[in-house]
Amino acid sequence: MKATYPKPWLYRVFRAVLRTLCQILFRVEVQHSSTPIPQERLLIIANHQSFLDGLLLGLFLPLDPVFVINTAIAQQRVFRFLLLFVDHVTVDTSSPMAMKRVINLIEQGRPVVIFPEGRITITGSLMKVYEGTAFVAAKTGAAILPVSLQGPSHSYFSRMAAWYPHRLFPKICLTLHPVCHITMPEARTAKERRRLAGRQMVRIMQEMLFAEKKPLTLFDALCAAARLHGKKKVLVEDISRKPYTYADLMKMALVLGRVLERHTNPGEYVGLLLPNMAVSLALFFGLSARGRVPAMLNYTSGSAGLQSACTAADIKTIISSRAFVDQANLSKKIEPLYGQRIIYLENLRQEISLVDKIWYLFYARHCYCFFSLNHDPEQAAVVLFTSGSEGAAKGVVLSHRAIMANISQICAVIDFSCRDKVLNALPMFHSFGLTAGTLLPVITGAGLILYPTPLHYRIIPELVYDRNCTILFGTSTFLGHYSRFAHSYDFHTLRYVVAGAEKLAQPVKEAWMEKFGLRIFEGYGATETAPVLAVNTPMAFRSGSVGNLLPGIKAAIENIPGIERGGVLHVRGANVMSGYLREEKPGQLEPPESSMGKGWYNTGDVVEQDEEGFLYVVGRVKRFAKIAGEMIGLETVEKIIAQAAPQFSHAVVARQDASKGEGLLLFTTDPQIDRGFLIKTFKAAGLQELAVPRRIVNSESLPLLGTGKTDYPALQKLAEEL
Repeated sequence: MKATYPKPWLYRVFRAVLRTLCQILFRVEVQHSSTPIPQERLLIIANHQSFLDGLLLGLFLPLDPVFVINTAIAQQRVFRFLLLFVDHVTVDTSSPMAMKRVINLIEQGRPVVIFPEGRITITGSLMKVYEGTAFVAAKTGAAILPVSLQGPSHSYFSRMAAWYPHRLFPKICLTLHPVCHITMPEARTAKERRRLAGRQMVRIMQEMLFAEKKPLTLFDALCAAARLHGKKKVLVEDISRKPYTYADLMKMALVLGRVLERHTNPGEYVGLLLPNMAVSLALFFGLSARGRVPAMLNYTSGSAGLQSACTAADIKTIISSRAFVDQANLSKKIEPLYGQRIIYLENLRQEISLVDKIWYLFYARHCYCFFSLNHDPEQAAVVLFTSGSEGAAKGVVLSHRAIMANISQICAVIDFSCRDKVLNALPMFHSFGLTAGTLLPVITGAGLILYPTPLHYRIIPELVYDRNCTILFGTSTFLGHYSRFAHSYDFHTLRYVVAGAEKLAQPVKEAWMEKFGLRIFEGYGATETAPVLAVNTPMAFRSGSVGNLLPGIKAAIENIPGIERGGVLHVRGANVMSGYLREEKPGQLEPPESSMGKGWYNTGDVVEQDEEGFLYVVGRVKRFAKIAGEMIGLETVEKIIAQAAPQFSHAVVARQDASKGEGLLLFTTDPQIDRGFLIKTFKAAGLQELAVPRRIVNSESLPLLGTGKTDYPALQKLAEEL
């Protein structure tokens, strides 16, 4: 160890000067945790954003630690002088003995600072976390003090490329999080124990990065993004191919929001019946900025579904477009609606007066960050309506905090940046299309291409190729169609392809890997959780799973009698909804219910979780049938049939059976399939004959919801009629 001890007066003077200088230039803010910091056996970890990080920690931490410095860094001239004034140990990361020296320091009682990433980030997000730091913490039993740095990556001392927003002197915040520990995992080999300990360290750092985010309203977050990335940055492009900057989007949002104030009341749920367009996004933010709550109506549902949604949320005003109503043939759907007034965008534009334009030009344009009437992140931000895949639709109320928390959770595990370009064809009335496909890129500064429908299987791959998109969101159904119609070079610019909303089919995964060389990252969530709960990432991927739970989410798995594999998943976190709006009690918010207590949400999904935290979705509680006393998973039955006839679509529903309690009915597009074939298939898979559907119904196609999911309520109704 190379440690120097300067003269006390020189050390104090130099430290005071540097601290004052940093405080003035970077407006450094230090946020302390309420838990006390141990004085012995302490390991301090931090994310590594710039060359300033070590200096900032040395100046502003309330203790005098030893810094672990890479030998190559310590030899650089710029650091030699600074290192004279701090205790440090230089280590060669390629040496297997390097961590033993760190262990000795901790056991001697010296607090030690390590950057687990081992290098300065070049993505702006968390990089690979080395397992050695975690093994040191587990070996010594040291308390871990996580410290998150926010702001240094925007300085010119970072290693971020020119495309990243830089400032000469950005504001810097240091947050000291509660102390935690890593227990030595139980495994047969030291290598396996080291790897499992490393997974715990990754989780600690992800939780640290998520916890540092302060809750904002959606409009405040839009303002913050505009300030960070510049109001002239091109942000959104829709089917018109017209580029919209942050300034354009905020102008539309503020002016349209001001006009709609004349037609609505504060806190009112206002229906939006619009496709994926820039003006739809502007209306969403405009209503939010003026204290109204946009309710995203599903235009693919029938008149009864729309009326039910309007009744549940007590919607009195619907905003739509005559051009959209005509092109989508929605006239017959909206004509039967009663109790709602429809305002068309074509008329709304005519209401923009000269006073409104002057108001924006001389006032709102320069003071937009003060125009949100609702700065409370706990208030309702949007109402989404469940797809109805398991029954009647309900209004799901999500707060600003829930949506912003989910965006922060996603960004803590995946490196989205302002250099990315996202193609979103998923409708904004669906939570996956709204949060991940639309709001996430807007808040993070990524480019956004909005397309009005995911059903144009030939056009969307061409659009990805033409616009050089790097991120694509989709469902298994849609991604499967894209792979069939796309050219093998159409997706060469994609970094991430993320699937959600339904189980990712194995043939779809294989097709994308074989044809495009791309790995699909499957995720999992629910409308009630804003929506993402878990997702596979480049640093934590396991085929067949839906990934690890996002940071900030607590989970409990409840065992269900008769179901051998897994249990029902209950979750709790900042991203959980505020409650439901039901048709029986219009406009009245009902908080979520769970057997785990207040604040928990029962997903209704049966899941398994392995020793590393990866989730595997077995099925839904409602998609189990009890046949002759045996619990049969309908999704398991569908999976076996899909493997035997992958080129066709299949769906299984349960219905009452006089002899066995319940029986299974198969809807399929395969005209050749019969019960004899199914019996052989199930025997080969090792499943009992009870699981074989007793009746088969052939159809040219299966009914689908607007999100691409199979419309099981429609099939259940048909099964009862049969």
